[in-house]
Formats: sequence, structure tokens, C-alpha cells
Amino acid sequence: MPEENITRINLDGKELILIGTAHVSRQSAEQVKEVIERERPDSVCIELDAQRYQSVMDNNKWKETDIFKVIKEKKASLLLMNLAISSFQNRLAKQFDIKPGQEMIQGIESAKDVGAELVLADRNIQITFNRIWHNLGLTGKAQLLNGIFFSIFSKETISEDELEKMKSQDTLNAVLAEFTESFPKLKKPLIDERDQYLAQKIKDAPGKKIVAVLGAAHVPGITIEIHKEHDLEALSQTPPKSIVPKILGWAIPLLIIALIAYTFIANPSAGFDQALSWILWTGTLAAIGAAVAFGHPLAILSAFVAAPFTALHPLIAAGWVSGIVQAYIRRPNIGDFETLSEDVFSIKGFWHNKVTRVLLVVVLTNLGGSIGTFIGGADVIRQFFNNL
Repeated sequence: MPEENITRINLDGKELILIGTAHVSRQSAEQVKEVIERERPDSVCIELDAQRYQSVMDNNKWKETDIFKVIKEKKASLLLMNLAISSFQNRLAKQFDIKPGQEMIQGIESAKDVGAELVLADRNIQITFNRIWHNLGLTGKAQLLNGIFFSIFSKETISEDELEKMKSQDTLNAVLAEFTESFPKLKKPLIDERDQYLAQKIKDAPGKKIVAVLGAAHVPGITIEIHKEHDLEALSQTPPKSIVPKILGWAIPLLIIALIAYTFIANPSAGFDQALSWILWTGTLAAIGAAVAFGHPLAILSAFVAAPFTALHPLIAAGWVSGIVQAYIRRPNIGDFETLSEDVFSIKGFWHNKVTRVLLVVVLTNLGGSIGTFIGGADVIRQFFNNL
């Protein structure tokens, strides 16, 4: 096996062996097995947190998903994003006829075989997503979502040789430089902070000889950060939510209600026009969102009815109403969860599978309703000033 993907560091009496892998590479999995069996370390660190470890070890976990609970806990968007991101990796894994994350699975199995302690070294994925989202402005969020979905559904394939070349440090440095230039605020929580977290966990792992199985993108940063001390508690904190969105979330609906009420009192006919405009803009665009998701006619109708009211209440969203209706009428079955990993390979599959269909109904209804709220609110204000 080539040694260029292995970095050896001696630190404070410990020997640290970092294996840089590609997450859908057969050669990476083989190298992980060979290195652990040869080195017989005291600990094996893998680039997983507890949540992803459970997902890797339990392929049937999807079957236990309660779609109603996902909607009620406001996790539809997060679940849809997770599926979208994982679909790209799964498609590459299918191309090379291997299991995604096989090198991490191999690390887990080999650690058990040699009696090494397994260390889950990565930060909780939910915290990473929260810190990424917090660092991006509205434009950055739109660019990120656009980039993710375009990369997911690209039909481009790469050779396994090209995949292995991606693991060379020179190529990685070039990729990271381009990545930083495109999304400078994204690199810090996604790469830099996790480099620090991983480095500290590897350094703190028990024993004198440690093997760490890592995505190759993290190796250059970890080799620097491992010589420093890092506060894992600080790196695990969820960014505080700004109070501004909460204030606006209540202030804007109250303003809309106040403007319509005032206009009704001053000019009932104009007030009726204002209310009708609000209902049509919010209801119609939310319904269009549900329709684009190929929602059931009753889900589309529920989006139209709910949106004018939910838009005036920041704690309720029209998508939750239409999503629950969609899930009730077209409830996903075990077969939908079993084919989920295959269906997310394509846009057609996303819309065909009942699980992702429900998630799309939620997300697109909310998106349409948000646009309708903006346009409808602007029209209410316009009509208010016209009737002063």
C-alpha cells in the first residue's frame, strides 16, 4: 500500500498515525485494514460522531423514522439536506460498487479485531450544521444550497484513479484554497474547527500508539492543530440565536394585522381588498410550492388555507400543515425507507419516494409561503398608503 496517504507524528511520548482516506474508496478501506493489523495500536480514532456511528452500524435505522415526528420537531429541512448531501457520496460508492463510509466501517472492525479502543473523534454533526448555517448570510445560504443540489444531481462520473489522486496533499491544498475562496465563512466550521476538534480527540486518545482514520481533507490541518491545545467544550457550543429574527417574526405579522384593521375601519372596501390580497398571495404561492412537490390535492388545498394564517404566527408554518396532510394520506411505508438510499440518486427519485415527497411538500410549501408573505405584505403596505 502507498505510504503517501499516511502521516506519522510523535508527540508527548505518543505515536500518532493518520490515515488520509477518500470516503468512497476501496483502496482506502484496504489500507485502513492493513495499517491497523500491522501497527496494532492501543486506540483507533474514526471521523464519526455518535449519531453517524449509529447510522453506519444500523442500516435499518431509516425504517424506524417517524415522519410525523420529523415534521413536528421542525427537522424536515435538515433531514432533506442530509439526504441530499449523502446522495452524492452514495452515488459515487455505487459507481465503485462499495459501501459508503467503508473505510470507517473497516476501522471499527479492525479496532475490534486487534483489541484497540474505539474513539469517536468527530464533532456532533448537528452542531457542525448549526455553526455552518450561523456563519452564512442569506446570499451565502442560497449559494450553498444551489451548489449542493447541482453537485448532487450532476451525471458526471470520476475514475477510481482520479478518486485516489484526490487524496494527495498537493491536490487537497488546491481544492481547499478554491473552497475557501468560494465560501470563506463555510470553511471555518466545516474544516478548520473540526480539524481542531479531531486533533484534540486524537491527542487525548488512550494509549501510546494511536491510529486515526480520517477524510484526507482534514489531515493537513490536523498535522498543524495537533501541536496546540483546543477547548472541546467551546468548539461544541451551538451559536446563540440572534434576537432580531424573533423580534421581526412577531413585529411584521402584528404590523400587517394592524394595517389591515386600520384600513377596514377607515375604508371597509379597501380593507377587504387588502385582506384578499394577503390571502391570495400567501395562499397561492404556498399552494404552488406544495404542487411543485407533487403534493396530494388535499395537501395543496391545506397549504392554501393555512398559509394566510400561519404567516401571521411565527411559531407555525404552512409547510407543517401540508406536510402532515401529505403524510397522513400518502403515508410512507417500510418499502419507501428501504429504497430511500437508491431513490435519492436522482431528482426523479426525490419526487417519487413518499418519504422525500413529504419532506419536499414541507420545504417547498414553506418556501412558497415565505415568498407570498413578502409580496403580500408589501402589497398590504402599498394599499395602506394609497388609502391614507
